[in-house]
Amino acid sequence: MKITDLHIHSNYSADGEWTVCDIIDMCNKQGVKTIAITDHNCVKGIDEAMCYGKKFNIDVIPGIEIDCTYKDINLHLLGYHIDYTLNEFNALEKDIYIQEKDAALKKIAYLEKIGIGVDVEEVLKKANGKIVTGELLGEIILNKENSFENELLRPYLKGGYRSDMPYLNFYRDFFSLGKAAYVPIQYLQLKDAIELVKKSGGIPVIAHPGDNLKNNMDLIDEIIGEGVEGIEVYSNYHTADQIMFLNEKAKKNDLLITGGSDFHGKNKPGIQIGCYNGVGNVIAVEKQLTS
Repeated sequence: MKITDLHIHSNYSADGEWTVCDIIDMCNKQGVKTIAITDHNCVKGIDEAMCYGKKFNIDVIPGIEIDCTYKDINLHLLGYHIDYTLNEFNALEKDIYIQEKDAALKKIAYLEKIGIGVDVEEVLKKANGKIVTGELLGEIILNKENSFENELLRPYLKGGYRSDMPYLNFYRDFFSLGKAAYVPIQYLQLKDAIELVKKSGGIPVIAHPGDNLKNNMDLIDEIIGEGVEGIEVYSNYHTADQIMFLNEKAKKNDLLITGGSDFHGKNKPGIQIGCYNGVGNVIAVEKQLTS
């Protein structure tokens, strides 16, 4: 069976670990033949991926994952078959980078206020000019020799109940909306993100809605009404019931059905390229996107 993975992050994403070439090599070894590099608000890796992918007969669909909001809920919008030379994509990346750079010191200050010390110089050195993500802060803080002494950190350390994906869980527990070190970023509204993808000739697909919407799944009809043309139905974050629900919604509204791993590397250690719930449906997904 040919494997398709339409949701992969390289190190052009601030929270991604591996280079584009590393990812193509992994895909080649694991038999993944159609992919999309969907970096956060960034298209810089697409040319490299398409060029290197040809060496192994791996089809690379030009893609992106745009952070956006709808009714104060943070969402992710995937764009496929985009014209990645569109200037607006570079402008989007620059705008978010500036905001995130300004937010970094505020996040650190909030952490220190609740009793989690952070070495600013170490953080900036580790970031090496990239966005200081919550996952990066988690990695630095949790790997300190004395981290176990802080009760707030113990759940993320070996044997703790949040230790399965410690850096991601640290981000979610301290930096997401409503948490102690949350700093708002002005993302695009969902409708504007959809329009940007469509302007580039691409297909806007709402990413892993079960993860972002959580108890607000009733909003999926409104999100469809905003103009998305597809739903990422098959995802590691979706339960069997959610997959069934979203599959029915997509079919009812004649929307594209996609799937992907959301591979990042060390920040999501339980997620591997080409592995996600519903991967057995990838042939149908591939035909939809490549036909």
